[in-house]
Amino acid sequence: MKIRNIWKDDLDKIKNDISELIESYSHVAMDTEFPGIVTHPEIDSEKKSECSYEILKLNVDLLNIIQIGFTFATDEGFVPEEKGCWQFNFHFDLKEHLFAQDSLDLLLRSGVDFQAHEKKGINVNVFANFLISSGLVLNKKIKWVSFHSGYDFGYLIKILTNKVLPENRIEFFQLLNIYFPCSFDVKYLSLCSQNLNGGLNKLAEKLKVERIGKVHQAGSDSLLTLDVFFKLKSSFFKNPLEEMFEGVLYGLGSFSGKKFFIAQHESKKEKGDSFSDIFLETRMYNQTM
Repeated sequence: MKIRNIWKDDLDKIKNDISELIESYSHVAMDTEFPGIVTHPEIDSEKKSECSYEILKLNVDLLNIIQIGFTFATDEGFVPEEKGCWQFNFHFDLKEHLFAQDSLDLLLRSGVDFQAHEKKGINVNVFANFLISSGLVLNKKIKWVSFHSGYDFGYLIKILTNKVLPENRIEFFQLLNIYFPCSFDVKYLSLCSQNLNGGLNKLAEKLKVERIGKVHQAGSDSLLTLDVFFKLKSSFFKNPLEEMFEGVLYGLGSFSGKKFFIAQHESKKEKGDSFSDIFLETRMYNQTM
């Protein structure tokens, strides 16, 4: 599988490729690399999901994206070998842009070339125009696949709107629903699949899904996210994924009041309830709505 690295001089050349891909490949897995978390105020445990959003907003507003990875697949999970996985590399200047040192060190160990990002990285405003004109966003036919992706979508919404993020979580989900009408968070799905806990790498190990490419690079991570999604789907969800799984971001909740707000149930889990019990309880609640 080829992971295609895209820099600023490549962007105009590939717009038609992306537009053609989405005609046949309706699942798009997405991952980002960003420079960590630089501010972390205390969380009110009674309003955990709202406070989590406040922390996300503070950091996304302050920081700049480094990489975005997209991987395209059919409804059956087939990824085209030559044009299936793309890694977009953005302008990032270590002398000007904020970063958390631990995150920077992690990315350096993963092979991120910050000199190249400074010299030939993509301008985010140019990328926003590219995304909209390609037909990839604002498209109800696309099923977005991600993993624990509040920050990932936060950076994308910031880029697409050219504004700081909305003041509250509800307005954030309204924008998410506009730009990314159908999305599935693999972290959320994994917790509804016999309580499969852990990060992306741990989950892939449990499901015997092999990585292609380097860890902590957005192209490779998006490809692994997609492969884990289809393995979960085939192993635990025999029927098409229900609407209740759609649009939920682990740790933040969802746009619809009928959907499972996992962040609101974390206190129940701490008291000993399993995610399976909470999930079944929520299904029963949804059926009464």
